[in-house]
Amino acid sequence: MADLNDVNTVFLAEKEVERIENIVKARLEKCSEIGGQPREPRDSKDAIRQATGASLMADMGGADPDSTETNGRGGAIPALTIGQPYPPCTLPLKDLQPIKLADLQADTHHRGCQLTIKRVSPVVTLVSRSWTMVQEEGDDDTERLEVCLHKTRHGKDVLESARNFVIKEPYFTITSQGEPTIRIDHPSDLIILDGDLKGSQGSATQTYGPFEDLAEAAEEAEKIAKKCKDEGNVALEQQNLPLAFAKFTKGLCLARYEDVFKTNPDLARDLARNRAYVNLLLNQLDEAQVDAKAALIGKEDQRSKELDSKAYFRAGSAAYNLGQYQEAKACFEQQQELTPDNKTASAYLKNIEVRLREQETGAYNFKRINLGLSRSRPRVDAASFIGNTTVKSSGEKGRGLFATRDIPAGEIVMCEKAFCVVWGYESDALTAMTYDVRDDRIRVSPVGLSRAIVQKLLNNPSQIGRVMSLYGDYQGEGNNVTKTDDGTIVDTFRIHDIVSRNAFGPGIQFGEERLNNASTGLWIWAAYINHSCVSNVKKEYMGDLMILRATRPITAGEEIFHSYDESSDYDDRQSALMITWGFECECALCVVEKADDPAVRKKRRGLVDEVNDFVLREHWTNAKRLTISRARRLVKAIEDTYDEEKYKGLPRMATLRIKEWLDLATANQKR
Repeated sequence: MADLNDVNTVFLAEKEVERIENIVKARLEKCSEIGGQPREPRDSKDAIRQATGASLMADMGGADPDSTETNGRGGAIPALTIGQPYPPCTLPLKDLQPIKLADLQADTHHRGCQLTIKRVSPVVTLVSRSWTMVQEEGDDDTERLEVCLHKTRHGKDVLESARNFVIKEPYFTITSQGEPTIRIDHPSDLIILDGDLKGSQGSATQTYGPFEDLAEAAEEAEKIAKKCKDEGNVALEQQNLPLAFAKFTKGLCLARYEDVFKTNPDLARDLARNRAYVNLLLNQLDEAQVDAKAALIGKEDQRSKELDSKAYFRAGSAAYNLGQYQEAKACFEQQQELTPDNKTASAYLKNIEVRLREQETGAYNFKRINLGLSRSRPRVDAASFIGNTTVKSSGEKGRGLFATRDIPAGEIVMCEKAFCVVWGYESDALTAMTYDVRDDRIRVSPVGLSRAIVQKLLNNPSQIGRVMSLYGDYQGEGNNVTKTDDGTIVDTFRIHDIVSRNAFGPGIQFGEERLNNASTGLWIWAAYINHSCVSNVKKEYMGDLMILRATRPITAGEEIFHSYDESSDYDDRQSALMITWGFECECALCVVEKADDPAVRKKRRGLVDEVNDFVLREHWTNAKRLTISRARRLVKAIEDTYDEEKYKGLPRMATLRIKEWLDLATANQKR
């Protein structure tokens, strides 16, 4: 991740660090003591009363009593415990054995089991989790259920969206306050049985639910399918997209039964076409393509051509948004052939030609891209250009990115459109302090980005492999199952570790940011680039487009490096690299700086502090001759701390900020 400047610093006193550590370690010790013990029943009335009161407090903005928080200058930041990963359930419901609440054992993952429950209290919705009280049907035995971090689907709280759920391989444990709870960390471990979001976890061909009994009577099934279509259309008009999706899904399952499809195939096609549109709006692009192609009629009458034109448009739009430009081109050409006067298809085809040119040659109209950017439109419509590079082994560093041809200084090495960016002003933005029990370190983590990536992968499982190929400390258990009959599976713990090691900050482009709402993103191809303080490329951003230019000539076969942290001080840089990325840099610059006399490094740090004060106080646009002279003296003073022979050919990091100021100020005076 990119550096955070001092306004974004979290100040953790030693006592606060100790408090967080003690809370985490006390929970772990308690879990170890109670592991495998039988669950103790709750008092049902007290449990529901507790949840109701907590829900009211949460609605009024009360603090989460079970969540450690710390303070940065931007406000309170939640503190989360990580480092105890477990895999999601990869078995379908039909292969899991039912258990009851009474069968649960403390701090146990009940593998091979499923638990059917209903919600019996209001939901307590908090920043990083939601919880409620649940019971089994026909029984007043009550237990707490919480969903951690990944608690929403299509903007709705999952627990609030329904009453009835199935929990796959339930994990029964305790909170940091010792409160017993069934804990959900992976969205796919919670199956919704009713409500607006029912079916939103599944694939385009999901048939789980009560629909199979209705199929015994084809006439009744067709009637209900038509009703679902009408209800879905009403929900769509009201912009209730999850409900529209659920209705179209239910109707489609019925309309695809053999006896119904034989008599009324157009009903299934209509439902598929409508759901394709909803899938587009929900960014479920994989399913949008599947549904749109399933809706094709293929007849020559005008009405069929118009409907197929719609279907090709929806399939093409989905392919375009996935970056599948050749597939999109084929769809829009088919649409244009069916409806030659369609101006939308023509416009898309023109855009696709630009995207293909960007992708193949790296020729971008940066001026136009920059003019199109704004706070309301921060994401660039552009393709990724990676043709100059390839991923290969980099020895002890794992994989790295290498040049496939000679690249002159100043030329574009690659441009990449972000896989996912969360801007600081967006509702998804969330920064947390994470205490990692694996190495006893507290780190700042962009958990909002992790959450957004999980949602994007649930929407588009075709992208899971690309993200999961990146390095993370936790590699899972080798089971690469990403889908069952119940829906898409994403290991949220792997995503957290991948984001922690591979995310970048795209800079402050659209207004002030602080630590608790810093913009962060994941660029998958750029994530393969290894670090060096003596880098050969420089990053810049236009919205969510990352542009890398060569800072010196790069030869074919040479590895590409950029600096993960550009702190001017050796100790600060090494600390940041170890805490965030888990390694010590041994590049040529670090070797020389490490050997510097401590007194020299201390003097250099003092001069850098003076530079920082100077730059904040004196804006380059108002610089007078005397101010410029003082800046030159600062440059000279810092350069005097570098041994000319030892630092020959190496960057002098401490001078970069004041030199940049000086270049801008002197250029401004010449105008």
